[in-house]
Amino acid sequence: MEYYYFLLFIFGLLGWFIVTDESVKKAFVYVTDFALTKYRMWKWWLFNNPKNPIVKYFMWRRSMKMAKELAEYFDKNNE
Repeated sequence: MEYYYFLLFIFGLLGWFIVTDESVKKAFVYVTDFALTKYRMWKWWLFNNPKNPIVKYFMWRRSMKMAKELAEYFDKNNE
């Protein structure tokens, strides 16, 4: 239970600093924007990195589906 009081104290103190000081408010906004940008960058890298085997499989599946569609299209038009 003391852990919750400690967190309440820390966040309350942070909130008090944000409300009373304009530079702390700007710093808080910049830090949260930076953290959000880093999270989005990490998430994008995780879902789109070709070294990831799951992403590699999805790319392979998409390519094979497109190759099949193109083969059917060309076979149909060459007749």
